[in-house]
Amino acid sequence: MSTKISQAISALRQTLPHAHLVTPEAAEEYQSLNNSYLSGFESDLTPTCIFLPQSKKEVAAFVKTIQPFVGDVQFAIRAAGRQPLPGCANIQDGITVDLRSLKGIDIQDGHVQIAAGELWGSVYEYLEPHGLGVTGGKSTTCGIGGLATQGGLSFYSTREGFICDNVVNFEVVVASGEIINANAEENSDLWVALRGGGNNFGIVTRFDLRTFKQGPMYAGMVWYYKPSFPDQIAALVKELTSPDASVETHLMLSIAYAQVFSNGNDVICLNQLYYTQPIEDPPALAPFTHVQPQRAEMNTMKIQTLVQAATEQSGAGQSMIRCLYMNVSVKADIETLTTGGDIWCEELESVKDAAGLMCSYTLQPYAVSLLESTNAKGGNVLGLDPSSGPIVNVLLLTYWKEKKDDERIIGFMRRALKRIEQNADARGQLVPYIYWNYAFSDQDALRSYGKENVQKLQEVSKKYDPNGMFQTACPGGFKLCI
Repeated sequence: MSTKISQAISALRQTLPHAHLVTPEAAEEYQSLNNSYLSGFESDLTPTCIFLPQSKKEVAAFVKTIQPFVGDVQFAIRAAGRQPLPGCANIQDGITVDLRSLKGIDIQDGHVQIAAGELWGSVYEYLEPHGLGVTGGKSTTCGIGGLATQGGLSFYSTREGFICDNVVNFEVVVASGEIINANAEENSDLWVALRGGGNNFGIVTRFDLRTFKQGPMYAGMVWYYKPSFPDQIAALVKELTSPDASVETHLMLSIAYAQVFSNGNDVICLNQLYYTQPIEDPPALAPFTHVQPQRAEMNTMKIQTLVQAATEQSGAGQSMIRCLYMNVSVKADIETLTTGGDIWCEELESVKDAAGLMCSYTLQPYAVSLLESTNAKGGNVLGLDPSSGPIVNVLLLTYWKEKKDDERIIGFMRRALKRIEQNADARGQLVPYIYWNYAFSDQDALRSYGKENVQKLQEVSKKYDPNGMFQTACPGGFKLCI
């Protein structure tokens, strides 16, 4: 342990004598915490100390205490640790600030106040008896922070916009150690910057989101075969470009491969479908639910609650394995999306023997109605505009077991992504936007927002963090590097 990190931890113990600080000497607790990330890429990192603040005041005390050590000591901010970007929520030989102990959910004036350590599943369970919904993660095990500051999608995004568009207030500890609120009336520049700007400005300790009336929905999964995938893409593009497209749908289409499937060496396709009203088999979903042939025994479409739908989605998640995402955005074009799937399948052949392999080529659409919600709700910094028409985010997701396969799995994903990007660019269908949560280390998500938005973010950073603490001492994620 370096002298400076030792001094920083001693200073924390002196400032917060009852603080929950976990070092490797507390082997069982330390390993339990450090092995609880979604991806082994995060657990590979070994912080010198894991700090679990019990309140926003302890977060503020941490920021003030660490200031004299900036330049010598680095830290990471962890909400739920479900974003697999290496180093995003953990730090080698530094201090990881784990927010899991910040708990609390309350409804005030049509908004739900959510402490940063909560998971979306707890939020949905709290809201369900009130007949309310909120734009939150599609999985119960996702944390609040990553999605609410980085442009994530919810079951309701077609109707309500991005998750970050629905945050009406951020309670945030800025670089001075002051606890402030950022909303439309107070620190509004920071409020907009946090809607996509990630961990560049401070540590958010509470998120206030608007709520809406919500009961059960029609949701589930439909499994089918690759020959039908082009027609499903055509149906997706038709729905997205229709002048009377439904705002009640959320659609995800995938080609998937997993060694555990009982379909030999072949890929299989999956539609994850949501209609946010309690209507059995609505016409808007019919092209996707009635696809034939399908694996009827695996069809889970039914009327279910928000909690049930998010629980089903989280069932596919795993922990303590290798996991990476990469992504690109393209226009809603049939040939571009179909060819992208073919490219992914071709590149997949090189890694099918990797132990525990589970991967997908997944399409998540951004409907025009979603993009229109941004301006109506105060704006964000993502750089997406309704005039660009409907967009489809192409996610390459891969899970595998063994570290020895890292290099070739990353190579497979990079080759596939590069070819998909080149194909889209050649067709004039490439969109520069990269979604932060699905980006790998060499994908510059922030710069994909465009020069104007990056400049806006840099100005906000200089105002609230004039010495660049969150640019240098907190290196995880994507940095503005002012």
